[in-house]
Amino acid sequence: MKIICIGHNYKEHIEELGSEIPQKPIFFLKPDSSILQTGKDFYLPNFSNNIQYELEVIIKINRLGKHIDKKFAHRYYSHIGVGIDLTARDLQKECKEKGLPWEISKSFDGSAMLSDWIPIEEIEDINNINFKLLRNEKQVQFGNTKDMLFKIDEIIEYISKFLSLKIGDIVFTGTPKGVGKLEIGDELKAFIEEKELLNIKIK
Repeated sequence: MKIICIGHNYKEHIEELGSEIPQKPIFFLKPDSSILQTGKDFYLPNFSNNIQYELEVIIKINRLGKHIDKKFAHRYYSHIGVGIDLTARDLQKECKEKGLPWEISKSFDGSAMLSDWIPIEEIEDINNINFKLLRNEKQVQFGNTKDMLFKIDEIIEYISKFLSLKIGDIVFTGTPKGVGKLEIGDELKAFIEEKELLNIKIK
């Protein structure tokens, strides 16, 4: 299985990073070794001084597909959740400045925090989902999928032009504004609407 992550998909997050609005979806990959399930602890690594959280809605692929038309994309996922894409922002900045690939800042162990999954049937409108992240019981990120530049079915259509989607693949759909640095002792809780799906402690 693979983890496909969409970058720069919320306008206010793009602005907080000082980046340009993309004309097409931007994606990168994480290995399966980056997965950290809810309920586990994350230990801050010693290779970075600025590990940042990025809350995202995630979907799980349930059918093999390639060149999927947007109108059929909804048939290729049956469960939804939230995930936290961790970024070693200092390493990413250094790589970007040198024109180097920056997988080192995105693909490390534990950098793809995954929530429990809920059936898509429980969601009234996938393009109007509230989701939020609490850090030590304080809300630090809030988003709604209606604000995505590229909606979920558009994302499926686009990435399937380049990559075959397989059962079990996971798609991170982008983060809203409010990303920030993790510290030892933090507790992260993530929700879809008012349903808590993820709880991870930072050590």
